[in-house]
Amino acid sequence: MTGKNKLIHTPEGVRDIYNGECRKKLAIQEKILNVFYLYGYEHIQTPSFEFFDIFSKDRGSVSSQEMFKFFDRDNNTLVLRPDMTPAVARCVAKYFMDDPMPLRLCYLERTFKNNSSYQGRLKERAESGAELIGDDCADADAEVIAMVIDSLKAAGLKEFQVELGHVAFYRSLAAEAGLAEETEEELNRLIENKNYFGAEELLRSLDIREDLRQAFLALPELFGPMEQIQRAANLTGNPQALEAVRRLEAVHRILADRGLERFVSYDLGMLSRYQYYTGIIFKAYTYGTGDYIVTGGRYDKLLVQFGKDTPAVGFAIVVDQLMAALSRQGIDVPVKLMNTILLYEESARPGAMALADRLRSQKMAVQAMRRQEGRPLADYEAMARGRGLRNLLYLAGDGSKVQAIDMVNGSRDSIPLASYM
Repeated sequence: MTGKNKLIHTPEGVRDIYNGECRKKLAIQEKILNVFYLYGYEHIQTPSFEFFDIFSKDRGSVSSQEMFKFFDRDNNTLVLRPDMTPAVARCVAKYFMDDPMPLRLCYLERTFKNNSSYQGRLKERAESGAELIGDDCADADAEVIAMVIDSLKAAGLKEFQVELGHVAFYRSLAAEAGLAEETEEELNRLIENKNYFGAEELLRSLDIREDLRQAFLALPELFGPMEQIQRAANLTGNPQALEAVRRLEAVHRILADRGLERFVSYDLGMLSRYQYYTGIIFKAYTYGTGDYIVTGGRYDKLLVQFGKDTPAVGFAIVVDQLMAALSRQGIDVPVKLMNTILLYEESARPGAMALADRLRSQKMAVQAMRRQEGRPLADYEAMARGRGLRNLLYLAGDGSKVQAIDMVNGSRDSIPLASYM
């Protein structure tokens, strides 16, 4: 790829969105935001790039290798934000430091991750998300999960599942076993991938108590309905692990009271590489995409790193994955597209502009264009047909007559302009 051809291509991991697809994406995002607003969340926007330290390893976000880094004129290291949660946490600490009451914030932003090409993920993703700051109870956990369910339903999905886990169960067992950091990371990977035999082989090589070994081995199987998760209480006497099970039970009761339990399953083997999560974690899946469409969890110790010690829970909907799922499931996203071209000769401009204003006042989308001298009318008809437009209105001469062409059935009518006014 050389010369001018290179200029029209996008870099790997990003793509253009236009016409109907773009309109549908905007419609989906608007539906999701409307759900957030109905729950009382206020919109927030943060910069597309921030200081590197906001997303450093200490904040538990993505690795440095996965960030797009650059320098400002003062030689500060900046990054395109890879994750919205630390950015919102910084913002809350800056503007709401002395506010002790819960905050409900939502956003529609883009994140940027320098993923390896084989992962098949976009490097620039549209995300709609919400953060509930300053409330550490099970009701807050249940609220954000209910928002996820309502948002996906509003977008048009009918079949999806929210998988809910709790990071404290695994982490408390790992701390009790005294696992080295590298060993814990490897065991984490094996359990999350449901690699029972790999986990068994690794655990057999470790000098840990047999009850802990059996608890770790059970983790890949602890998924499904709440009854399956309640088995975990018989595997350990670790207070933090037992509290994690009790928290999931409490959230389940609240969701069941709202009739939402059918959308939720549980998985104590679901772990997260984001170290800032401290409590519940969850992901949502549906047909037509091999990746999650929602990710979220509780992060009670993140804001304290910015100077405000307060709990928080939130999530992000990956809009691009959601759109792919809707498309592959054949779920239509109804949008009102522009379907009329108003074509006019220069001599008919006054009447054409009056007609365009009239139609727009009636909430009809109209694309007005002056006919190029010498270009046949058939060219404009072909353009309208190729772009999937329904109507072509043509004003010639003094503009007193409108030639209305139906692009679907090919019918043509000559209608006095006054009839439209």
